[in-house]
Amino acid sequence: MERVVAAQHAAFGSFDGLRRAPPRSRSCAPNAGGNRARCAPISCVADTKHATKVQRNANLAKLQAGYLFPEASIFEWNALKLFIFFSPFLDQIARRRAAHLQKNPDAKVISLGIGDTTEPIPEVITTAMAKSSVCFSELMGWPHGKATVDMELSKELRVTLAKTFYGEVGISETEVFVSDGAKCDIARLQLTFGSSVSMAVQDPSYPAYVDTSVIIGQTSTFQKDVQQYGNIVYMKCSPENNFFPDLSTLPRTDIIFFCSPNNPTGSSATREQLEQLVAFAKKNGSIIIYDSAYAMYISDDCPKTIYEIPGAKEVAIETGSFSKYAGFTGVRLGWTIVPDQLLYADGFPVRNDFNRVMGTCFNGASNIAQAGGLACLSPEGLKAMHDVVGFYKDNTRILVDTFKSLGFKTYGGTNAPYVWVQFPGRSSWDVFSEILEKIDIVTTPGSGFGPTGDGFVRASAFGSRENILEASRRLKSLYS
Repeated sequence: MERVVAAQHAAFGSFDGLRRAPPRSRSCAPNAGGNRARCAPISCVADTKHATKVQRNANLAKLQAGYLFPEASIFEWNALKLFIFFSPFLDQIARRRAAHLQKNPDAKVISLGIGDTTEPIPEVITTAMAKSSVCFSELMGWPHGKATVDMELSKELRVTLAKTFYGEVGISETEVFVSDGAKCDIARLQLTFGSSVSMAVQDPSYPAYVDTSVIIGQTSTFQKDVQQYGNIVYMKCSPENNFFPDLSTLPRTDIIFFCSPNNPTGSSATREQLEQLVAFAKKNGSIIIYDSAYAMYISDDCPKTIYEIPGAKEVAIETGSFSKYAGFTGVRLGWTIVPDQLLYADGFPVRNDFNRVMGTCFNGASNIAQAGGLACLSPEGLKAMHDVVGFYKDNTRILVDTFKSLGFKTYGGTNAPYVWVQFPGRSSWDVFSEILEKIDIVTTPGSGFGPTGDGFVRASAFGSRENILEASRRLKSLYS
C-alpha cells in the first residue's frame, strides 16, 4: 500500500495541501511511519483559508465507512487493480491485510474476498477487441462513416443481447440499453427515479443499492443501533426464510432491489418465489430492479431472467453484465432492460425517462468493449464463457466441500461463485481476523453486506485452482 501511495505521489504530485478533518470525538495522529493515520468516518478537505462558500452535499456526508472503499482514492485503488466495483469497507479489509503483512512480511496471503474474476478473458473475445481497436487507425469517411459504424455496432449488440438472453421472453432490442456495467446503471436508475421514492433492499445484499440511495437523497441518517439507514426497508434474507423475504410483513415501497443469484449469499430465487415477488409488486404498484449479474451460473430450474415470470414486464427492470461471465470487470460492459410496458403512475413510459438520463449522462460503451460483447455472444464466445463459469463453479464446489467437511453450515455455492459460511454466535469481523491472522486468508465479513450478514463470512471462488486448493488445505489445518 505504501508503495502504491508513493507511486501515486510521484505521478500526481503531493497531497500535502490536503488535511484530514477528524470526527468530533477522534483525532488523526501520524502513525509510527510518520504517515497520517486513517480514521473513519473522515473527510479530505483543503485548508479552510482556501475554502469556497459551497456547502458539501449532505447526502454524501451521510455515507458510512461501510463495505469496501471509504477513504482510498481512485488513483490508489486503480493502481491496486481493484477497479472500484463496490462501495465503501474494503478499506477496512485492506488496512487489516496491510497490517498483517507488515507484521508477517513473508506471509503468502490468499484472497477469497473481493468478487473480481481472475481467469483471463477468452482469446476468441480478446481477438475481436484487438481487431476492433485496429479499426480506429483507419479512415472511415468522416463525418458519416464513424457515426454509422457506432450506431450499427450498438444496434447489433442490442439485437444480439435480446435474442441470446431474452429471445424466449419477448424482449425487443429497443428495450435494451447497453452500458459500461450494471453498477453504473444502478446509479443511473437512481437518478431516473429521484430522491422522493421509497426503497426496499434485500438484507444482506450488494451495497451499491443502499449507497446510491443515500447519495441521491432517499434516506435519512445512519442508525448505529440497528446498523441501518432510515427510510429504507431492509428485507431480511436468512437461512430461516430460505433467503427470501416474508413479503406479507413488508410495507409498500416504490422501488424493490432484488438480486438473484444473490451477492453475497449465493442463493437464487425459485420460480414460485419470483412469482410471489412480481405479484407483490403488481399489488403495490412497485417497480422491481432485478440484478441478474450471475444468471449464467444458474444450473437448475431457477429463472435466469425475471421476465420468465408472467406480468414481470409491467413491474420490473433488469440489469446484466459480462463482468462475471467473461472477465470484463476491467473492460466494463453491461446492459439494462426497461420494457415498454413499464409505466409511471401517470402512464408515462419509464423507458423514455431512462433513455433521456442515459443520453444525458452517458456517451455509450466503448466500441472495443462492444466488439468484445458481440464476440461473447457468438457460439464460440458463449462456449468460452460457459467454460470460465464452469471453472469458477468447480472452485466453488471445492470450497463448499471443505467447509462442510469441517462441520460448518454453508449456503449458496450452487448457482453462484460465492459460499456463505455461518459462524453462529461470532462476529463476522472476529472470524475474518482469525482466518487472516492464523492461516493468511482474506475473506469478506458478512456484516459488510447488511446487519443480517453478521455471523457469516463470504468466500469467493474467483481465484486460481492452485490458490483454492491451498486455501482448502489451510482451512482444514485451522478448523479440523
